[in-house]
Amino acid sequence: MRVAFKEWGIVVDALGRGEQVVILRKGGIAEGRGGFQVEHERFWLFPARYHQQAEGVVDAARERMNELDWPAEDTVRIEYCAEVVAAELLESLAAAKRLRGQHVWRDEVIAERFDWGRDEGIYAMAVRVSRLAEPVGLPLVEAYGGCKSWVELERDLPAVTGSVLSDAAFADKLGAFNAALAGESVR
Repeated sequence: MRVAFKEWGIVVDALGRGEQVVILRKGGIAEGRGGFQVEHERFWLFPARYHQQAEGVVDAARERMNELDWPAEDTVRIEYCAEVVAAELLESLAAAKRLRGQHVWRDEVIAERFDWGRDEGIYAMAVRVSRLAEPVGLPLVEAYGGCKSWVELERDLPAVTGSVLSDAAFADKLGAFNAALAGESVR
């Protein structure tokens, strides 16, 4: 597997720490008229610094951003693999806001992304994240650039060693995700 999903580094960090299982995505300019699509069920998480905004995340994540150990500017560090277990296009801002507390983005960022472009809406994915035994540093190449969600890595990576969350902890977070999308109150 060589496909990777570009996401803010702080979001990749939260996914890798098991703090969230939610990825919200509107799509990049390079994704064309069709916008973002969940093209792959399994992918590497590609932590990006480009477009990442400290003011776009909740306070705890903003503080964590200052603690992240970034590799050199010409390197990307791949540590995690994700598998999509649920995905839905949210067509109302209220549905997106029901996921509050399940991700690091601030409400204002959700609203901006929701309204951006031709169509209102935002994708919500619940992913099961696994980790590599050791992070792999890859040189940043031109093919990884641009406003696009999906990139193909130039080489294969080793197998993952296990999930960042126990089965029970993941089931609890997935249950909260599903309940929020169904409009149910979450404990």
